[in-house]
Amino acid sequence: MQYLYVRVVKAKDLPAKDVTGSCDPYVEVKLGNYKGTTRHFEKKTNPEWSQVFAFSKDRIQASMLEVTVKDKDVVKDDFIGRVWFDLNEIPKRVPPDSPLAPQWYRLEDRKGDKVKGELMLAVWMGTQADEAFPEAWHSDAATVSGTDALANIRSKVYLSPKLWYLRVNVIEAQDLQPTDKGRYPEVLVKASLGNQTMRTRISQSRTINPMWNEDLMFVAAEPFEEPLILSVEDRVAPNKEESLGRCAIPLQMVERRLDHKPVNTKWYNIEKHVVIMEGEKKKEFKFSSKIHMRICLEGGYHVLDESTHYSSDLRPTAKQLWKSGIGVLELGILSAQGLMPMKTGDDKGKTDAYCVAKYGQKWVRTRTIIDSFAPKWNEQYTWEVFDPCTVITIGVFDNCHLHGGDKAGGAKDSKIGKVRIRLSTLETDRVYTHYYPLLVLHPSGVKKMGEIHLAVRFTCSSLLNMMHMYSLPLLPKMHYIHPLTVSQLDNLRHQATQIVSMRLSRAEPPLRKEIVEYMLDVGSHMWSMRRSKANFFRIMGVLSGLISVGKWFDQICNWKNPITTVLIHILFIILVMYPELILPTIFLYLFLIGVWYYRWRPRHPPHMDTRLSHADSAHPDELDEEFDTFPTTRPSDIVRMRYDRLRSIAGRIQTVVGDLATQGERLQSLLSWRDPRATALFVIFCLVAAIVLYVTPFQVVALLTGIYVLRHPRFRHKLPSVPLNFFRRLPARTDCML
Repeated sequence: MQYLYVRVVKAKDLPAKDVTGSCDPYVEVKLGNYKGTTRHFEKKTNPEWSQVFAFSKDRIQASMLEVTVKDKDVVKDDFIGRVWFDLNEIPKRVPPDSPLAPQWYRLEDRKGDKVKGELMLAVWMGTQADEAFPEAWHSDAATVSGTDALANIRSKVYLSPKLWYLRVNVIEAQDLQPTDKGRYPEVLVKASLGNQTMRTRISQSRTINPMWNEDLMFVAAEPFEEPLILSVEDRVAPNKEESLGRCAIPLQMVERRLDHKPVNTKWYNIEKHVVIMEGEKKKEFKFSSKIHMRICLEGGYHVLDESTHYSSDLRPTAKQLWKSGIGVLELGILSAQGLMPMKTGDDKGKTDAYCVAKYGQKWVRTRTIIDSFAPKWNEQYTWEVFDPCTVITIGVFDNCHLHGGDKAGGAKDSKIGKVRIRLSTLETDRVYTHYYPLLVLHPSGVKKMGEIHLAVRFTCSSLLNMMHMYSLPLLPKMHYIHPLTVSQLDNLRHQATQIVSMRLSRAEPPLRKEIVEYMLDVGSHMWSMRRSKANFFRIMGVLSGLISVGKWFDQICNWKNPITTVLIHILFIILVMYPELILPTIFLYLFLIGVWYYRWRPRHPPHMDTRLSHADSAHPDELDEEFDTFPTTRPSDIVRMRYDRLRSIAGRIQTVVGDLATQGERLQSLLSWRDPRATALFVIFCLVAAIVLYVTPFQVVALLTGIYVLRHPRFRHKLPSVPLNFFRRLPARTDCML
């Protein structure tokens, strides 16, 4: 995209317009209907602005550029002088050419005569790749007012804070001083880091030297701004705790661990201020108890702040454990089309769209295109790739913080939609340029908000290194050597997303909380009837292949197609007589299937699928439930109905899980002697089978078994087989359940 750039540097020798001998100058740059102004200086005849204006070539409606110097006045601004430029005479500049040097221009009056004063300017035609573009005032934002609002429309790059897991192993305490000496203290330790608070269980040793040996896990972000605060507390009543002392530990002093080797323990002082009355005087003593702990920052884990299904980074926290990159991801955010009107109120019917892309620790934000349903960004960004099995997320939003900032009072940027692209689905060194649908689920149903045009290229530096990645674990080895529990991971992920959203919202301009949470899929773990049905049908889709194979084999066994059954008999006899052909035949068959399906390989990266998500067939009440807050804000009768529905679905899930558990318990009961007769029969069968299989060649056994399974329907019975009857009669633990 081409732009006309005007750099207003400074002025000198401007004429004074009042008796004080000074003026309040500013510069107005006008091109057709577009007009930009610099800030004004009070009582200064040699001002310096150093401001750049950018006018989109697509919107130029004039052949002359007018740059006017004016004197700020309360009633009417006075004209000082101006400079004219013919657009046909303006030079072109393309990086990496050096910046164009500004020149002094004599000011002219309205008649074209030279007047006192000079203005230093540089005017050139360039592209948005020009280094002056990011900080320039551009004509797309001509209607935006206010410095803060202008900052909100510019493209920026953000970096997520570096996150660590903080492990606090609370071992024991000594020499505690409880207030009530006549009772055994019920001691626990409360640990706080910022907004995160965790507690140990109450020590079972009811003494002044309690023991816990319990781990507490926190998420900490660099730079470490807040200390870890530990408080030893005595539970004196069910909802009342009394502090026995506290200590603050700066995280800068905490040891960093890269592997599973234990760190050294350390004794810390916990201080308690004791006030003693001596007559009418108060005397304050500081008494220090001791607490024994093992504290470390875990560098061998990857701190999960995204859903594991859409992770864009899987590296451990410590840089020493990082492997070299395997390639580069290039993303071109080109344009969008067919966007829906997002604004309400005074700006109803408008859309001020911008994009946010997130991969690894790097977030990028494009500039905001004002009042356009088909915005063109044409911005390009790159990321280093360390693992191909990662996902880049691109979201489109409507900017609600223009015209002086939060005019609406706490307004939130509206989401227009997002796209996820898994890098492993991209061919290397190929440029994909496609339109992706922007789909958003509303309480009223799924809605297509438009389309976004992206260009994506994944460049691999070493094909061998990338292929080697497929043999490595997905997460760092600490996740497998010392795994965290599911509840720990859920809690830590919530804390990590809160920290990331808080840090990015403190940037200037801020990347707001609602943007970060939408990009990180913060609410994806919440209950949703629609998502549950979608997952059920996904399972059925996966199992449909096995079901089809089972139906095909049943047709073979029942001689529905005698020719096919005879061929299967011949193949089966060959494989039994020559068992060394079994595995080669299987792999050859899989190879032929893979080659056959190559003709129908996907040619485009996947995108959001409404049918797969069951968003197009969701009931309105299910959507209302999905968008309900937590805890609920709906009336009690609606909540009761939803609760009953949830109970019915949970009952079905409970039945399926119970059936699976029953089959497993029946297998266990074969040798458990819970049913002595069944176990005796099975043990005798195992002895006979061992003797028969020992003296009979394996090929004969396999041949007889296969021919029996493939026997003709006239030799079959409609009743269940003896082994199946025996298995169904085995006891399970269902009769022991309440």
